[in-house]
Amino acid sequence: MSTTSRVVLGVSVVLTLSIVTGVHLKQAWDRERLHQGVVRDVERLQRKKENLRILEEQRELTRILQRDQDQDQDQDQDQDQDQDQDQDQDQSRD
Repeated sequence: MSTTSRVVLGVSVVLTLSIVTGVHLKQAWDRERLHQGVVRDVERLQRKKENLRILEEQRELTRILQRDQDQDQDQDQDQDQDQDQDQDQDQSRD
């Protein structure tokens, strides 16, 4: 075998091995990237569920607060009416 053919064969083997190794590494990198995408999606869904749970808690707390405020206002109005009636009765006695 001539020197030229040996050099060409050597270069061809090195180039082929480099290409095969490069493709293998790229596939492994792509596979890892796809897996990371799935992990991020799962984390995002968990955050979304948590945010929805917190939102529902806040809505319920808002409903409770509004109901309590309405009850307080009703009680205040009732007290004011009672006081007004008491004053009217006092004035009518005088």
